[in-house]
Amino acid sequence: MRTASAPSTPATPGPGRLSGLARGAAATAAATAAALAPALLLSLPALAQEEAPAVNTGDTAWMLTSTALVLMMTIPGLALFYSGMVRKKNVLATMMQSFFLAALCSVIWMVAGYSLAFGEGGAYIGDLSKLFLTGVAPSWDAPFTLGSGDAAVAFTIPETVFIMFQMTFAIITPALATGAVADRMKFSALVLFTVLWSLLIYSPIAHWVWHPNGWIFALGALDFAGGTVVHINAGVAGLVAAIVLGKRTGLGSENMSPFNLGLAVIGAALLWVGWFGFNAGSAGAAGGRAGMAMLVTQVAGAAGVLAWVAAEWMTKGKPSVLGAISGAVAGLVAITPAAGFVLPVPALIIGLVAGLAGFWGATTLKHWCGYDDSLDAFGVHGICGIVGALLVGVFAYGPLSATPGAPEGISGSFDQFLIQVYATVATFIFTAIGTWIILKVVDVVVGLRVTEEEEREGLDVSLHGERLG
Repeated sequence: MRTASAPSTPATPGPGRLSGLARGAAATAAATAAALAPALLLSLPALAQEEAPAVNTGDTAWMLTSTALVLMMTIPGLALFYSGMVRKKNVLATMMQSFFLAALCSVIWMVAGYSLAFGEGGAYIGDLSKLFLTGVAPSWDAPFTLGSGDAAVAFTIPETVFIMFQMTFAIITPALATGAVADRMKFSALVLFTVLWSLLIYSPIAHWVWHPNGWIFALGALDFAGGTVVHINAGVAGLVAAIVLGKRTGLGSENMSPFNLGLAVIGAALLWVGWFGFNAGSAGAAGGRAGMAMLVTQVAGAAGVLAWVAAEWMTKGKPSVLGAISGAVAGLVAITPAAGFVLPVPALIIGLVAGLAGFWGATTLKHWCGYDDSLDAFGVHGICGIVGALLVGVFAYGPLSATPGAPEGISGSFDQFLIQVYATVATFIFTAIGTWIILKVVDVVVGLRVTEEEEREGLDVSLHGERLG
């Protein structure tokens, strides 16, 4: 093997050949070094501190902004979106669900949810080392590393920002599921269900998918911003809850038209804008990958609108406002797991497929199966989450996920598609069974559904003693 030759070095003169001037210079240098030694020793802690990894302020600023955008998706985004689609007598109760869950899930996340999701733990769940967010204080102003060993992921932001960003995901996921049981679930049942579901379903799945120790992470499944963790999870939970609670009183015989689609449009617009924090924020930094995630999010959301409206126009003769906002959410849901892995043309395809799939899920599938998914939580989030989770395995562009350890990244292939199928099915089954068990426990403890009289009166009055207008 040919190697580079070592550079030649001049011979060093021996002590006997030093001139008197050289000896004087050497003596002076030695004396100076001896005098400076204490100062140099005292400066070592400062030098070590300067060399310690520092938080990237640009990345942190973007993540703080993204966190606020994602929180806005729930309050007021989802609150307005859902409340605009229910009847007038249930508007305040529907808003209350999103608003209260923002508070409840924040505390759950702080107390135990974060530890179970992102504590070191094992393959299936985190440990209890971060209960009440203990251990955060000493490194509050330093970048952190998630996990340990070869699979560890280093961030350039403080852990506090990561905790808060992930908290907004833990908030919106159960809030999305409430759309499936609008108009008929007890508030006390919703509170107890959310506590149990957040800790026993959401946190474990988040650990599986996003923690380096998680078994789905190790499997190599792709989920950039929550196709499995958020949308399939919430959609399946909503589907099971809708089946267990049963249909709304008067469905099919009474007018169930939305009270105020204007509120729903405002909510959908806030969701769309907030989705940039949801997807581009999941890059964890302000860089090229975040830029691509933002671009493909816009493309897919727009494509979802066009596809849903076209399908509705052809089948029903008129394009509806409700269809347009539903199509936007469908496209945005589907691009969520793929946002940091695909290019614009695949994003366009994903959005178009999602718009059609969401329309089918919210109309044909629901009628075929006979369940009452009030606001199409499963029809849009479940179905389109599955679409995105599978298609990222087809369209993933390797360089977007390249790292120094894996310079080729992960590209779409048949093998990757099969991995995506496996992760999707595992999430579906775990969420369905776990949600059903939790609902049965809650039913025994406090009961799940309001009485028929309370439902007819409206949840605003019967549950909260208030009335809109």
